[in-house]
Amino acid sequence: MRGPLPNFEQVESSTEARPAAGELESYLRLSLASCGVIMRRVVIDTNVFVAAGFNPGSAAARILAAVREGRFQLIWNEPTRRETEMILRRIPHLHWERVSDLFQPETEFTGPVDPESFALVPDPEDRKFAALGAAAQTPLVTNDHHLLSHRNSIGIDVLTPRAFLAREGEDT
Repeated sequence: MRGPLPNFEQVESSTEARPAAGELESYLRLSLASCGVIMRRVVIDTNVFVAAGFNPGSAAARILAAVREGRFQLIWNEPTRRETEMILRRIPHLHWERVSDLFQPETEFTGPVDPESFALVPDPEDRKFAALGAAAQTPLVTNDHHLLSHRNSIGIDVLTPRAFLAREGEDT
């Protein structure tokens, strides 16, 4: 168990540095985990980031806000992060910088992922999300009809943003 929450407002000695940006959030997440609070994990397809960027009141945007607030934990790996960054940088009016902080190092999945085992998904670019969800045993949130149409054969929950929020009791 961790000790008491450090006082991030005061610096006790002149030699102490102020905490880095995001340090308090990381500390709180780790503290909650050490107390047995299970973060609800989610893999988020790039199209959900796009939908959130174009409609700030959408279910997609509410999921990203919940990740930012620590109610959900974004599970990602380098291929999914790379695709999300590439797409958001290519679409006018969307900004990678607005969501890049959601890809926290402590939530990166570094275990083996096998996109080729999802050949039933017609678009090879979609397979990496299904494979990550399966490897991490984490639900996949997407608006992609290829993934949604194979939700019963992928082996993990594949849900639209609205369905995911409803299932998690966050559909207010």
